Amino acid sequence: MKSMKKSVLSALVLVLVFTLAACSSGNNDNSTTSKDADSKGKIVIGFSMATLQEERWQKDRDFFVAAAEKLGAEVNVQAANNDDAKQISQAESLISQGVDVLVVVPNNAEATAAIIEKAHAEGIKVIAYDRLIKNSDLDLYVSFDNERVGEMQATAITKLVPKGKYVYIGGADTDNNAHLFKKGAFNILQPLIDSGDIEVVYDQFTKEWNPANALANMENALTANSNKIDAVVAANDGTAGGVIQALASQGLDGKVPVSGQDAELAAAQRIVEGTQTMTVYKPIKALAEEVAAIAVKMANGEEITTDKVINNGKIDVPSILLDPLAVDKSNIDVTLIADGFHTKEDVYKNVK
Repeated sequence: MKSMKKSVLSALVLVLVFTLAACSSGNNDNSTTSKDADSKGKIVIGFSMATLQEERWQKDRDFFVAAAEKLGAEVNVQAANNDDAKQISQAESLISQGVDVLVVVPNNAEATAAIIEKAHAEGIKVIAYDRLIKNSDLDLYVSFDNERVGEMQATAITKLVPKGKYVYIGGADTDNNAHLFKKGAFNILQPLIDSGDIEVVYDQFTKEWNPANALANMENALTANSNKIDAVVAANDGTAGGVIQALASQGLDGKVPVSGQDAELAAAQRIVEGTQTMTVYKPIKALAEEVAAIAVKMANGEEITTDKVINNGKIDVPSILLDPLAVDKSNIDVTLIADGFHTKEDVYKNVK
């Protein structure tokens, strides 16, 4: 009987030893598997874009995806067609899919603050791409010096028309950049307004940056002033296109200087043809590559250092601002074409 008890006890001890060993082995296997999965897992960047309806943003997408993939990351691109609710919904979907970092080109600087709150709740950092997101705990803002863009536009036009009647055609009121462009432009215009040299006879934002709305605005400006307009500062190439269409209907295209921005192909063609005065070239390949590299670093938990901050109404957001470049007929070959942004054949195809 005593021997039987001893055998049972030995058996129980053996079972316990094997059980503990199995548990220990299982824990080690799980730890290794998890670590291997993490090391092999590809970084996924969510790219929430306001729109892909403009040539400029299509280039941003392509440059960004190419740069991220070169760094071994994957990009999930969502475009909202300038719909605030759709952009928030798409961003929520990217967050729920567990992207490692979220890059946002906001349609509405205020509305997209909700995206940051939702992302942070899941431990996902957010980078604002080219356009600032207002009143939020944004992690990083990377763009160009947009106030400088407006200054370049107004400087180019005032050199040609130091006196006269001016029209200002802005961008979308919901886009913080549109306000920065306007602020920059009026840094140059206001002293001339104060001196009486120029008069701004029409000043209007353009809903959704839509060229058709810019066309309507310019038609109103021409009607209200009996076509007596001497110069137009237009906030981008799309609005410039609408402005020039309105001028053309009155036989004024090429006679009234018009600014632009984004260096779109149609704008480059208008510049060499003589109907658009200038554009502001923002080397978006450099922007896309900068943000892609930063996004990968963020996803890997690396610290990002900046030397600038921009206040978004809530915090001073760490910021990186790249330099824009004014382009006109005199330097288009050594900027847009030399950079490979457009080909000479495409730019000059309508010039005989």
